[in-house]
Amino acid sequence: MDILAQAQELILTSGLNILGAIVIIFVGRWVAGIVSGWSKKALAKTTKDEALSRFLSNLAYYAIFAFAVVAALARLGIQTASFIAVLGAAGLAVGLALEGALSNFASGVMILLFKPFEIGHYVEISDSFGQVKDIKIFNTVMQTRDKKTVIIPNGLIISDKIVNYSKLGFIRADMVFGIGYGDDLLKAKRILEELVAEDDRVLAEPAPRVAVLELADSSVNFAVRPHVKIEDYWDILLDMPERVKLRFDQEGISIPFPQRDIHLFQQN
Repeated sequence: MDILAQAQELILTSGLNILGAIVIIFVGRWVAGIVSGWSKKALAKTTKDEALSRFLSNLAYYAIFAFAVVAALARLGIQTASFIAVLGAAGLAVGLALEGALSNFASGVMILLFKPFEIGHYVEISDSFGQVKDIKIFNTVMQTRDKKTVIIPNGLIISDKIVNYSKLGFIRADMVFGIGYGDDLLKAKRILEELVAEDDRVLAEPAPRVAVLELADSSVNFAVRPHVKIEDYWDILLDMPERVKLRFDQEGISIPFPQRDIHLFQQN
């Protein structure tokens, strides 16, 4: 009778432990699903990268589910310390093997959280200048002025200097035009100011600036510095020199080229 009673007690205890383990797994799976869905919705509001939100939500799901499995094993009386140690060792090995990828992933998360730039911004990164087309989990995709696609690892972006030309919504176009020393300086300055004022792409604020930059070896150089929208930056840099040249020709203003005066002395 004692053996039968012990067997019944063992079966009852084991059954309750198995039932408890099953309940823990189902509850853990249910909680993991809720947290995963909530994190996916929250990430969808903060980032446009669907792949990143899906990855992070899946990561949250499996992390919670793995915790539930470990708790269920402990409920069954299985020693989980060695199991966790094996998982930790496996995680460490995978982490070392994917060190570069994990660094790029973490850097991608930092870019999305701190937003040093966004999709559509014009930036200069790692000696590459262009428009940001996409921010992915492991890399950022840019398009240069000559329509080249540049893919930069996110780890390199975080560790390097980032120059964001779009943060303020406008940029200053720096141009230099020279006139001869014999030309009318005030007239040339007035012409440059008129050309800038006539251009619809130039913003009224911040106000454009036209001023004498330097008295160079062969010319008097003017600094012409209008502020324009980012999308107009390259167009005005390409258009303005032609307009200045044509207007200077009409007004009789010369644009000198480098030259030297050589004096020859005859020695008896």
